[in-house]
Amino acid sequence: MARATAAARPADTPPPLPPLPKRRGVELALLVGAVFISVCGYVVVGLARWHALPGGAVRYGAGLGGLALLAHLAVRFRAPYADPLLLPTAVLLNGLGLVLIFRLDQDTPADHAAPTQLMWSTVGVALFTAVVVLLRDHRMLQRYAYVCAALALVLMAAPILFPAINGAKIWIRFAGFSLQPGEFAKVLITVFFAGYLAANRAALAHTGRRMWRLRLPTGRVLGPIVAIWLISVAVLVLERDLGTSLLFFGIFVVLLYVATGRTGWLAIGLVLAGIGAAAVGTLEPHVHSRVEDWQQPFAGIAAGKGPGQLAQSLFAFAAGGMFGTGLGQGHSYLIGFAMKSDFILATYGEELGLAGLTALFLLYALLVACGYRAAVALRDPFGSLLAVGLAALPALQVFVIAGGVMGLIPLTGMAMPFLAQGGSSVVTNWIIVALLLRISNRARMPRPAGGSREGGSTAGSGSVGSAGPGHPAYGTGGSPAHAAGGGAAGDGRSSAADLPARGTGLGAGSWVVGFMRPAPPQAPDAQGRPRAQNPPPRAQTRPPGAAPPAPVDDAPAPEAGR
Repeated sequence: MARATAAARPADTPPPLPPLPKRRGVELALLVGAVFISVCGYVVVGLARWHALPGGAVRYGAGLGGLALLAHLAVRFRAPYADPLLLPTAVLLNGLGLVLIFRLDQDTPADHAAPTQLMWSTVGVALFTAVVVLLRDHRMLQRYAYVCAALALVLMAAPILFPAINGAKIWIRFAGFSLQPGEFAKVLITVFFAGYLAANRAALAHTGRRMWRLRLPTGRVLGPIVAIWLISVAVLVLERDLGTSLLFFGIFVVLLYVATGRTGWLAIGLVLAGIGAAAVGTLEPHVHSRVEDWQQPFAGIAAGKGPGQLAQSLFAFAAGGMFGTGLGQGHSYLIGFAMKSDFILATYGEELGLAGLTALFLLYALLVACGYRAAVALRDPFGSLLAVGLAALPALQVFVIAGGVMGLIPLTGMAMPFLAQGGSSVVTNWIIVALLLRISNRARMPRPAGGSREGGSTAGSGSVGSAGPGHPAYGTGGSPAHAAGGGAAGDGRSSAADLPARGTGLGAGSWVVGFMRPAPPQAPDAQGRPRAQNPPPRAQTRPPGAAPPAPVDDAPAPEAGR
């Protein structure tokens, strides 16, 4: 039987790749390790503070373990091919955040935030489970791109009606609870950016007026997304929420670059960011004071007023050294009121040292890399752009927050993902992880030999935007490799080697593709000689007036706003 199958297959067709393993057992083992590390941190804090086991260690371990098990079961049954590293990384980061907040609660007896943070973590895992279970296909979000943009603007404008807190109008307080709508708006605005750029990527990359080495798209194409971005940034500037406005600008530039593959957008983005930062830092008193603190962090000591928050943060990092003072044995209470939010990284650096900070940044890098890997493996442009945008959110946040706390850039008011106190932040981060898991499940899911997949297509199929079979930016459905029913090895799996040329998917000029895409496997010819790396395309004949061949996948990705 095996000989007959081998004889039926042409000699120049490589054998299909084996299906990717689900690795849900690996995920469960990593989850057990993540919960164990978090519980050990909780116990170490109790031993350092009272030389005895803390009373709530069992309840804390059971609560975190129950949340991790609930999330794992949702992934096991609804997204079995998802990346096995995403969920354990999120659980470990969330667990470390709970440990640090519990440790800081010992220095603030009147303000115990750890129980509230655990409650918000429960809400976040519940929403995570709902997204994983109910969202069967991430491409459904592209239909509601403009709805997401409108809802994001409403959420960002809502805090204007409420009084400012610590110089910024970013909170909504009612019935003893506080909510930061900008945290949820960043996910919605990312969905809009990804949907609009996926639908218009061909026009953005191949139309418009060329200036030097950059082709500027027409105003009709670039106008809507620029208008939404300018309105959102204007609202955030009025609220003095400059951290979120900087985050939105970074996501806008990153997705525009990935969609077009033009490095000039990065240069323009950096120039505009520098001009905007200089203008706001000069004209806005609240931001100007933070810029002065960044330029002269020890000015308060020289004036006899004592060290400020940034100076105390730098002292904390210096006291931590290589391996830290140990959990529960630092002096983070000297930082002041923001030690559980903006400056929680200083507590981490003081008590776990440079080694602990390195491990923490590697966890964040792993979370971001999993998102980028899913983006590279996908075929549909919207999914690729959405994965890049969602992965870039925590990356930009960590860069901005860590840079501000360490004195590398002026401090901005944002929460460290999963680590800092804040219910809105932890809930939003769990939603981001759920969307990335859904996207990675679609990217790693094997496809049958016919090329279709249950639940719809993962390819953009060339129907998004104005591209067509004859257009240079035509999607993956029109390529000969995809018409054959699969990836480079013929099994139909969505892999990095199947990425289309410039103008489709992520764009060949994107650093994500260039850095992470492996070379496609090359099978020898009938005489055993290696094939050329770039064989000439075969001429395809079609009768005059005949319709172009239909894409392999069973449903094209929906266009934004339709």
